[in-house]
Amino acid sequence: MSSLPSPRTSALSAADWRVSVAPMMDWTDRHCRYFHRLLSPRARLYTEMVTSAALVRGKQLRLLEHSQQEHPLALQLGGSDPHELAQAARFGAEAGYDEINLNVGCPSDRVQSGRFGACLMYEPALVADCVKAMRDAVSIPVTVKCRIGVDDQDDYAGLQHFTGLMLEAGVEVLVVHARKAWLKGLSPKENREVPPLDYERVYRLKREFPRLAVVINGGITTVAQVQAHLARLDGVMLGRAAYHDPYLLAQIEHALHGEPLPARESVLRQLRPYIEAELARGTALKHISRHLLGLYQGEPGARGFRRILSEGAHLPGAGWALIERALAPRPLAA
Repeated sequence: MSSLPSPRTSALSAADWRVSVAPMMDWTDRHCRYFHRLLSPRARLYTEMVTSAALVRGKQLRLLEHSQQEHPLALQLGGSDPHELAQAARFGAEAGYDEINLNVGCPSDRVQSGRFGACLMYEPALVADCVKAMRDAVSIPVTVKCRIGVDDQDDYAGLQHFTGLMLEAGVEVLVVHARKAWLKGLSPKENREVPPLDYERVYRLKREFPRLAVVINGGITTVAQVQAHLARLDGVMLGRAAYHDPYLLAQIEHALHGEPLPARESVLRQLRPYIEAELARGTALKHISRHLLGLYQGEPGARGFRRILSEGAHLPGAGWALIERALAPRPLAA
């Protein structure tokens, strides 16, 4: 594992974005992504949002650490200064990422105070300038993740105008969370649940901008929903469903590509070398095992599996033996 793998580029193909796992703060770290890759060989994975200021002014290049097994892998950036974003994108490309994604969808107060995230939907010309600067700086794809609207800016015309400017700036892939964001009055969690989903607005966007690859995000929880969206759009991005029920990723691979469904236990055993290598370099088991808790979601013994990992992973010396305990037939049959 290297914090700065050798540079690589990837040819742009709509198929590359058919299925992806959303960038989720505090969730999609490098351990989560490694685990998700074992379940889905093809899904495009995204980092947690990294601010351009952290990379450029804070010199926190450690935030770019990842393993080669995670590819195809995108770095999501947050920021609104074109020059700074261009430099951060350059760092990402040099670190080996396959895509740079600009966050124009996060509604949290912290993000708003930094003038990035969903509030940038009020400033589409600035977003276009940011995209142009990043595209000039790197040869890998630069994409944007946005909402269908913000606050009272909740008509199709606003999204249409925003999308047109993105296309002019050179964006070829637009990820659209099919809910608007309320910048005041709702928490980030409520912004993922309260504003109603409007998939039809995203479908219309694809019809009117046919050469743009449109990826839909928001409320997608089943294989059938993934297939239905793919019949009308270029890609589907899963968020919390992929985290809380990660085996869904394997089920999607099976449905779309005929991949044999792996046994859950076999997936965990494939993770053993990674876990032991991480423990050897000082990583606490709890930082990895927290991403595994949903693997048996809906299966007999799921509660026992979660309990053993939750109660034991934080203890000093916790290691692979705890995973074996969680896999023992007794708790899984409970």
